[in-house]
Amino acid sequence: MGKSQRVAILGAGSWGTALALVLADNGHDVRLWTHNKVQADVINETHRNERYLPNVELSSSIKGFYQLDKAIENTEIIVFAVPTKAMREVAEQVNKVCHGSKTIVHVSKGIEPDTHLRISEIIKQSLSETILKDLVVLSGPSHAEEVVLRHPTTVTAASDQIQAAEMVQDLFMNQHFRVYTNLDVVGVEIGGALKNIIALAAGITDGLGYGDNAKAALITRGLAEMARLGTTLGANPLTFSGLTGIGDLIVTCTSVHSRNWRAGNLLGKGKKLDEVLESMGMVVEGVRTTKAAFQLAQKLDVSMPITEALFHVLFNDVSPKEAVDQLMSRVKTNEMEDLVNILGEHHQTESK
Repeated sequence: MGKSQRVAILGAGSWGTALALVLADNGHDVRLWTHNKVQADVINETHRNERYLPNVELSSSIKGFYQLDKAIENTEIIVFAVPTKAMREVAEQVNKVCHGSKTIVHVSKGIEPDTHLRISEIIKQSLSETILKDLVVLSGPSHAEEVVLRHPTTVTAASDQIQAAEMVQDLFMNQHFRVYTNLDVVGVEIGGALKNIIALAAGITDGLGYGDNAKAALITRGLAEMARLGTTLGANPLTFSGLTGIGDLIVTCTSVHSRNWRAGNLLGKGKKLDEVLESMGMVVEGVRTTKAAFQLAQKLDVSMPITEALFHVLFNDVSPKEAVDQLMSRVKTNEMEDLVNILGEHHQTESK
């Protein structure tokens, strides 16, 4: 284990809190920032974050902060763990109050609608070069509820700079939390974002009572969609066979811990989107990402039939059963030709 470092985690939801616990286990000084003063006070006074992770005791080395400038003061590393919709706003706030060069880590999964930017691109737009020393993405199949119980979890640290990825690997890795490195930032971010779309759809098929056959087909064809869009954007197709592709897809499509699966399940049972989101009480990233991915697929002329069907369920009031029926009646195609085309996209991108 390396030397103790001072780390600010921005976002005191379930995932930010779970990662704070991992860092505290590794002997680091952790500052957990929330915009809510009451939440920060409760974390400091009770060493708990009951709203997001009930019954989990936090280390005394995790301090709650509600003033952003104080939270990031004299830190070496800043971890962005806020929802995608808040990412730009929080990054711009950091840019105003941050002093010195920092390693930036983000752990959120999504794409910004309308701009179609990945989270690392949003951060690069929002932070000055004097602040942004290195940028690393930490992603993979990792439910906060299991991480805080110290159940075995494995994720990937991705960066254009291998030294930065390895530094974050050393920062987080321990006997319960294993970290691999990867240079494919595009693939890791696209996999993490798009799997939430497929998880929503998986929840819908379960809500409709369609069983394991339908879910297996959805996960497999969903992975093909993820790789198709990812490789068009320059990702390595092999990344989608790894932790941030098939790994994250499996855990998010099959677990009751998954907010996206739970939201889809309620939609499949006939609930309307507004009441589903209200009942969840937490951000369901897949809804916003579906809109962004649908827009991006249209712009780039990439075939994403599952994403398109889900978009119409979420935003055009198409019934879930009608959407599934439309998917099943699509024009026939050849599976191997489709996979070859995905690999071909990567080779074309590499040769440019």
